Amino acid sequence: MALQESGEMYLETIYVLSQESNSVRAIDIGDYMGFSKPSVSRALGLLKDEGLIKKDADSHITLTQAGEILAKRIYERHTVLTKLFINLGVDEKTAVEDACRIEHYISDTTFDAVKAHMKKYSKNP
Repeated sequence: MALQESGEMYLETIYVLSQESNSVRAIDIGDYMGFSKPSVSRALGLLKDEGLIKKDADSHITLTQAGEILAKRIYERHTVLTKLFINLGVDEKTAVEDACRIEHYISDTTFDAVKAHMKKYSKNP
């Protein structure tokens, strides 16, 4: 199942919001991402069809096991790449923005090499 960048961004957002609160709703996702309600509804419908999220009777959104695995992978890429760029001397704002773009396209092989490098050479991997 290959998600497009936008689907990955929604999963990552749901994961981040679920770490901050027990209840994630579509309006929370829209506010966090700056997207309209119709855009969020469409994206959530696609993620639900893919079996990556569930919505309960009160419209609370949770990640399925498969969705959580993907979301954690995406979030890890984001955090590791951000730390790498900051360690290289990139300002935090630029590091976060660049990591956000790269996290969706970097291969597993390259990312694993980045993680190994960070673990070996960084004080804060």
